[in-house]
Amino acid sequence: MRRAVLTTTGISALVFALLALKPHQLPTLAGAAPRPPTASASPHTPAEAFTGTGTFTGDPIDTRYGTVQVAAILSQGKITAVKVLQAPDQNGRDQQIASYALPRLTQEAIGAQSAHIDAVSGASYTSQGYIQSLQSALDQAHA
Repeated sequence: MRRAVLTTTGISALVFALLALKPHQLPTLAGAAPRPPTASASPHTPAEAFTGTGTFTGDPIDTRYGTVQVAAILSQGKITAVKVLQAPDQNGRDQQIASYALPRLTQEAIGAQSAHIDAVSGASYTSQGYIQSLQSALDQAHA
């Protein structure tokens, strides 16, 4: 009887924990429509506030594995491209991470029209550097 109670309690706790987890959204596939930005209270500048047209260079952000710097290319206040100026590339692993993470981050930024994007799993430091550099570029477009 005692085992049945402990087993039931354990299973109930496990089910509750699993239901409490937030579901992750699947990454956008190449050629597929990007997911719409989600509304949130964030310190990032909303896309509507961008007024510039041109290329705005973000600050270089030093990460554990190297410097990340991007430039945002805007046309009439819309992010049309993000150019990676610097990325960690000291060894083969850094280059491998950059080669899969940076295109995904760029796709997310263009789809979201902001720096409020999700980090790429396995590339946390590179993602954070990218996001911070992009935000500084967008701050310049806002000014």
